[in-house]
Amino acid sequence: MAGFQLSISGRFWVSTEGGLLEYVGSNGRVCPQPQNWNELWELLPNRRRVGSGWEPPLPLILAAWWTTPALSKMLRLQEHIRYAAEHGAIAQVDAFLRGLAEEEWAHLGDF
Repeated sequence: MAGFQLSISGRFWVSTEGGLLEYVGSNGRVCPQPQNWNELWELLPNRRRVGSGWEPPLPLILAAWWTTPALSKMLRLQEHIRYAAEHGAIAQVDAFLRGLAEEEWAHLGDF
C-alpha cells in the first residue's frame, strides 16, 4: 500500500507498510519509548472501545512496560503499523516513527 513520497536530504521514498516494518525492526529496535508510543497510538484513526479493550489495542506501556517481553512489544508495534496502513494513516505514522531519534526507541538490550 503506497502513501505519498517523503523527502529527507533530497532522498525520496514511498511510505509503505513493508518498508516501515523493515525500518522499525532494524538496529535492534523493539518499540518507541512509552511516551512516544502513546503519541503514535493517538495518531491512529478511528480508535474505539471494544468491550473491555481498545481497537487498535493499547501500546504496552505503564505497568505492561516492564512485565511484557520484547517480542510481544515488537508484535504490538507491528499491529499498530498494519492498522495504520489499513486505515489510510501509514504516511503519517511512517513520518512520526522515522522522525524519532534513536534514543527515543527501546532496543533489545534495554530489557
